[in-house]
Amino acid sequence: MLKGFTVPRSPLGTAALTPPPPWHYAGDVLAVEFWNEPDVSADILPRGVRLDTLCWGRSVAIFADCQFTANGDEYLDPARYQCREFIVLLDATWQGSRIAWCPYAYADNDAAILRGWIQGYPTKFGVVHQTRTFAAASPASAPLANASRFSGCVSAHGQLLAEARVILRERADHLVGLLDRPIVARRYFPRLCAGMHDIPAVDELVRCSIDKFLISNLWIGEGELTFPEAQGEELDMLGPIKVGRGFRFSFSCSFTDCTILADLSAERMICRPKKGR
Repeated sequence: MLKGFTVPRSPLGTAALTPPPPWHYAGDVLAVEFWNEPDVSADILPRGVRLDTLCWGRSVAIFADCQFTANGDEYLDPARYQCREFIVLLDATWQGSRIAWCPYAYADNDAAILRGWIQGYPTKFGVVHQTRTFAAASPASAPLANASRFSGCVSAHGQLLAEARVILRERADHLVGLLDRPIVARRYFPRLCAGMHDIPAVDELVRCSIDKFLISNLWIGEGELTFPEAQGEELDMLGPIKVGRGFRFSFSCSFTDCTILADLSAERMICRPKKGR
């Protein structure tokens, strides 16, 4: 019998790209809040999701340097289970509830990309970096202190997609306006069968459940953010028309579940016009 939570399924199951949940993460985050043109960002939302009119066009760009494990000490395999990721979250609503919608995401290894797809994140391959800080003081280690500077960038296929800078100003106890909404994403898996390319096998809006979310060493400051135009990408269309605060913090969290909010494939079948005789 073949085993494994994901492909490739194999006799032992150890060849699978990622183990079954629960999935645990820890890492460092650099983030910048920004505002984009609402008429443009509204076009990227699926049916039923709307921009939050109380935070019109507000979004957050997040650079994360992560370490992962499940229940098998996967963190002892750092080449496979350390990853760097970049995601964009738009302030939106679903049936009147405030949510964060993820239109774009990038990660630097295959296991992270597949975990993203399973959760509904539209993850693509990208190279992500951010300034690090270390316990040993050095000119090469950015300190967590007033006026300290951090930078983050993401590129794909040799093209720069996003670049951020943050100048730390003050330490904070709570995140306000950042990762304080449930994240909603879209699980979408198309069919290859002829005549069924527009009828996906899976098309679900899901709310990602984040458990045991902890924040430490939170600093807030001034942010800078740019999305250069790049061939084959559309991230630049969400380009900032205004940039707000920058954030730098460490985090840990776990993922065990997601909630299906809507089955869009079922809605598509109901709305699909019947062929004439």
